[in-house]
Amino acid sequence: MKDKEDYIKAAQQIIVALGLPRSQQNQRSAFCLLALLNLTPGKAWADAENPLMGITPIIDWARAHYDKEYAPNTRETIRRQTMHQFCDAGVALYNPDEPDRPVNSPKAVYQIEPATLALLRTFGTLAWHDTLIAYLSHRKTLVSKYAREREHHRIPVKITPGQQVTLSPGEHSELIRGIIEEFAPRFAPGSLLVYVGDTGEKWGYFDASLLAEVGVTVDSHGKMPDVVLYYTAKNWLLLIESVTSHGPVDGKRHAELAKLFARSRAGLVYVTAFPNRAVMGRHLGEIAWESEVWVADTPSHLIHFNGERFLGPYNEF
Repeated sequence: MKDKEDYIKAAQQIIVALGLPRSQQNQRSAFCLLALLNLTPGKAWADAENPLMGITPIIDWARAHYDKEYAPNTRETIRRQTMHQFCDAGVALYNPDEPDRPVNSPKAVYQIEPATLALLRTFGTLAWHDTLIAYLSHRKTLVSKYAREREHHRIPVKITPGQQVTLSPGEHSELIRGIIEEFAPRFAPGSLLVYVGDTGEKWGYFDASLLAEVGVTVDSHGKMPDVVLYYTAKNWLLLIESVTSHGPVDGKRHAELAKLFARSRAGLVYVTAFPNRAVMGRHLGEIAWESEVWVADTPSHLIHFNGERFLGPYNEF
């Protein structure tokens, strides 16, 4: 047991030496670092490796080699509270085998960054101190380099002439781009973008002041739709869900959105967007009445689910 504890303490010592914040100087991050190095008990630091590892394999590895049990619902904590920071600090790479892999892909993997691996292989030797100093002196360059590479693979979305936001790569973001660039000009011309979510960062774009103008304020706990558009000509808020695997505007979601936007002085329009009719077909029985459906591969058409209007808000009472 003492050997395992020594490895854990050493990993925490390294995390401190690399200058990561206090919130990452813990056993959780130590296990992640050891897993990325495949440093099992008894193995020399000089023999550290660089396997590609996802979050679940990291959890399984910690259990198998260090008897550390993590509940399945800790995956998001590990991803957001350790691996994000490792990547931001240049310690680990995200999807180096396939940089444009969607953020929410179950195949997402991490790998120790090559210069970091070379450094950690010197841990416990006379070369450690000088190698660490040299590494830290160049790390800002490394961090900016990998940040540029990640940015290169993001999806640009034009929100107004001359202005755009970028979203994390993936089919979900491609559909969001279609909503903003194809759906909006056809069915809500002149509308203003209020909100767009991102799989990497929940609040990809948010014009809180515009939303407040129609009487709505939301906090970070509000479960926003993927896209919110304000159709100024009609005084409508279009609440749009982008569906690539799950989550159409069903009865439950309709009620949630109605409650979240209950104070709106603009009419509410509920829209579900699908990339194609095959995906729509899997969710057809879930779609709420008094809502609209748009399919990206036939962008000039809109499917209306009941009601006396083709497109428009419905009074809740």
